[in-house]
Amino acid sequence: MISTLWRRTSGTLGTVLLCLGTLTFVLPFLFTVVTSLRTAADVARSPLGLPHSLTLHNFTEAFGQIHYGRSALNTLLITALSCLGITVVGSLASYPLARITQNWSTWVYRLFILGTSVPIFVVVAPLYLLMRDLDLLDSYAGVVVIYTAINLPVAVFFYTSFVRSIPVDLEEAAALDGCGAFRTFFTIILPLLRPITSTLLTFVALQVWNDLLVPLVFLQDPDKRTVMVNAYSFIDPHTVQPTTLFPAALLGVLPLLLIFVFLQRHVVAGMSAGAVKS
Repeated sequence: MISTLWRRTSGTLGTVLLCLGTLTFVLPFLFTVVTSLRTAADVARSPLGLPHSLTLHNFTEAFGQIHYGRSALNTLLITALSCLGITVVGSLASYPLARITQNWSTWVYRLFILGTSVPIFVVVAPLYLLMRDLDLLDSYAGVVVIYTAINLPVAVFFYTSFVRSIPVDLEEAAALDGCGAFRTFFTIILPLLRPITSTLLTFVALQVWNDLLVPLVFLQDPDKRTVMVNAYSFIDPHTVQPTTLFPAALLGVLPLLLIFVFLQRHVVAGMSAGAVKS
């Protein structure tokens, strides 16, 4: 009797906590969407009140002011090239680190893991001087190189853990058939990395697309700015107009939301498979 009452109480408490957690996550997003659809006068009259009328004028105005088409294409180009570079370099670097059992490989792996704890703010100044000396300032190539470098430790951690879980017997069988190291990697190991690659790409794409610091510092040409930089250009040091800032921010994350809505089954399956395997 007591155990039944305890199970019901714990189940009810869990449901209440789950609802509170969901509301905590959803309410700010709903507030952003509703405020974006209100007029400036309506928001000024009652910032937290219910809207008297809804309008799409804020979105059309923000679409033109942030040059949405061009900035979205810039962001897509930088995100795609960064994901490609991180995947290629990370997988190629992780394979020998996972299979070579020497002291130097262990120390190199530890250095990569140490790199995951270094915040980007610490290395901004050295990176700026390095990009200036390499003549890569204000260029897509420079930004892609920076994103590849700062996300490479995460990729090495993901791939090395996953490759270590793959049986060595597969590579020994390939070696008996005459496969070298590169052919074994591209024909045997690389296809098996698909689940963890989905997990990694989801993580990296979100980081790169939503990042504000790197394109703000390293891209000075307005025509090369990303959508997040243009969206947050609406933030004034003295005043913030939510009816222009919120629509711009929503337009900035819209492509990621659409990708997740249409591909959520594949993204969640890839993340689950990668998490279980690693």
